[in-house]
Amino acid sequence: MAKASGLTRADQQLWAAFSQTILPLPGRTRQPVEPVPVAAGSASAGPAQPAQSTRRKVTPKAAIKPVRIDSPPPGLDKSTWRKFAGAKIRATKKLDLHGHTAAHAHHAVIQFIERAHADRDRCIEIITGKGDVLARELPLWLNAASVRPLILAIAHPHAANTGSVRILLKRIR
Repeated sequence: MAKASGLTRADQQLWAAFSQTILPLPGRTRQPVEPVPVAAGSASAGPAQPAQSTRRKVTPKAAIKPVRIDSPPPGLDKSTWRKFAGAKIRATKKLDLHGHTAAHAHHAVIQFIERAHADRDRCIEIITGKGDVLARELPLWLNAASVRPLILAIAHPHAANTGSVRILLKRIR
C-alpha cells in the first residue's frame, strides 16, 4: 500500500482493514494490502487483536451478472430467446423517452420497470431514440441494483432499430 501523506497510523490501519471488505469488480483481483506496523510503546497501539477481528467478510447474497443487450442470458431456453429476440413476444407496455433529460429519463426507467414487474408484465419496450446519451446510459440503468434482479434479457426489436430496447422481465414466483 502506497503511503499517503498526512494520514496517521490509525487512519492507515483503518483503511487497510476497510479495503479488505470490498469485493473487486468482475475480472479484477484484490490488491494485497501491507499491514501498517505499529511502533512499540505507541499510545494509540491499544491491545493486540488478531487481524481477522477487524475484518468483516462481505459476500453478495446472489451474484447477479450484468445483463447485455442482444446476448442470451443463462437460464433462458433457446426457443424463448428466439421468440423474444425475433419480436414474436409482444411488448405489453412502452415507455418513450424522447425529449427527456438524462436525470428524468433515469427516474422514469426505474419506475417503469418496477411498475411493469409488479403488474406481472412479461415483455416491455423502452424507446430511447437515436440520441447518444440515453442509448449509452440505458444499459447502465438496467444493471442498477434496484432493477437488475427483475430483468431476464434485453434485445433490440430489430438489428436496424437501435433506438428501442425490449426487456424480458422475470416472472414473479
